[in-house]
Amino acid sequence: MDKTRFRLKSMEEAMGKIVVDVTVSTLSEDGRIVAFDAFVDTGATFLTLPSAWKLKLGDIEVLEQVELELASGEIVEGEICGPVKIKIGDFRQIAGEVLFIEMDAGADGKYEPLIGYLPLEAIPAGVDMLNHRLFKVKAMLK
Repeated sequence: MDKTRFRLKSMEEAMGKIVVDVTVSTLSEDGRIVAFDAFVDTGATFLTLPSAWKLKLGDIEVLEQVELELASGEIVEGEICGPVKIKIGDFRQIAGEVLFIEMDAGADGKYEPLIGYLPLEAIPAGVDMLNHRLFKVKAMLK
């Protein structure tokens, strides 16, 4: 399988410190759920989660193996998986995909999942950097 390459920014480069609650759940009847806080990063493409959480969602389909270039230039492997249900903050729930990559937990033992631009466009949300929040925008067709 060909691998697609994406570039991920580090949290130091991430756009601001907007943190939003997120719930990801499976479409299957067992409805496995992972709930967490994630950083908004419009420089990232996908909802990006640590590989350590993949088993919490059970038998989720791997749609594509990808190579990712981190801001440091390091190349890492990732898996795009789905479909899953994604609920970001108070916005409507969407069906989408998640990217799982190996992440190191911070000094506090917590991971730093990222909300990229694809799920933001799907809900659709804008980023208010002055008030550090997401806001509802009109979907546009061009």
